[in-house]
Amino acid sequence: MATVVLGAQWGDEGKGKITDVLSEGIQLCCRAQGGHNAGHTIVKNGKTFDVHILHGCVNLIGTGCVVYIPQLFKEIATVEKNGIDTKDRVLVSDRCHVDLDLHTKVDGLEEVELGKGNIGTTGKGIGPTYSTKATRSGIHVADIFNKQLFDTRLRNMAAGYKKRYGDLLQYDAEEEIKRFDEYRETLKPYVVDQVPLIESAVKGNVRMLVEGANALMLDIDNGTYPYVTSSNTGLGGVFTGLHLNPRKIKETIGVVKAYTTRVGSGPFPSEQINEIGEKLQQVGKEFGVTTGRKRRCGWLDLVVVKFSNSINWYDAINLTKLDILDDFDEVKVATEYTYQGEKLASFPANLDVLEKMEVKYETLPGWKSKTVGLSKYEDLPENARKYIEYIEKFVGVRVKYIGTGPARESMIVR
Repeated sequence: MATVVLGAQWGDEGKGKITDVLSEGIQLCCRAQGGHNAGHTIVKNGKTFDVHILHGCVNLIGTGCVVYIPQLFKEIATVEKNGIDTKDRVLVSDRCHVDLDLHTKVDGLEEVELGKGNIGTTGKGIGPTYSTKATRSGIHVADIFNKQLFDTRLRNMAAGYKKRYGDLLQYDAEEEIKRFDEYRETLKPYVVDQVPLIESAVKGNVRMLVEGANALMLDIDNGTYPYVTSSNTGLGGVFTGLHLNPRKIKETIGVVKAYTTRVGSGPFPSEQINEIGEKLQQVGKEFGVTTGRKRRCGWLDLVVVKFSNSINWYDAINLTKLDILDDFDEVKVATEYTYQGEKLASFPANLDVLEKMEVKYETLPGWKSKTVGLSKYEDLPENARKYIEYIEKFVGVRVKYIGTGPARESMIVR
């Protein structure tokens, strides 16, 4: 049976911590989509780990992912340096697509082309990699081991981009080919055929943990398009990216930050471009693990969370970073959108509506006392409990896990 952990907002909710906590006793940890554009900070035994791909159990990088090989090797080296053995514990589907340095170069050029309308990508080449996948000109991990095929496909891809960008594209295909000549043998032990692996795991009742990268509001189909990532970040992406049996999902957990943040461009209805936003950013230390960029901050938007639940059907919520709100006199939550005097039924797809609509807030009293490190629900201040229970009632999903600090141990389980 599998437990699935998904981001319910715009990413950076703190999925890494709950994934790390739940990985105890798990035999197989899986990523279904995304690439090294997703990152986590995990604090364990006094050590801080910034990771993009790997966790503590056997790790499977699923078919729906795109893989930047140098980052994979770098992360393996980092965890091994900290005394964690990765032998037979890192597996890469041979059907993953390869994120090349060429894709990274193109990512930057595409953002320049968009000018003021740029997406604000991580610049990691993720979008271009998924683009070449969709146009059937990309490269599978399996293709790396056929040198003639790999070299031909890479040269053809580079030539196509060169026609588009001309001298703006400063890239040498032969240099990247040489690097992959060096990667090939090192990579080989990690590569597997995912289909029989997952089938065997399901039939053997292997305990699996699936972590979605990014979050629902960045989903290519359901997010704030075009200000989204390039993959399906919701529950649907788990099935296409991992070939899991839908009837073998034990629990789907939606990770919700106690306020809202977003990195990059795009709609953000509850954003606070004022002292509230600044305080959330500073107290919450809101800088991206992957890019180091300052995150935009605002109040918790329950319209977003409810919309996310309507797509992912959460069994439970993990509310993270509750302690960041400890010093606020009052706490607001967005509960309704109106446009031209009419209440909107859900989160709108139309960017013009998103820009012009009004956001209604409910104001709740703050608790003005420390929650850091608390591990029992009854020890939380009364107003903190009321805040949590308001979220549960509005969304219709139980808040089962509550984060009360960055440490792995700072978690309430109800």
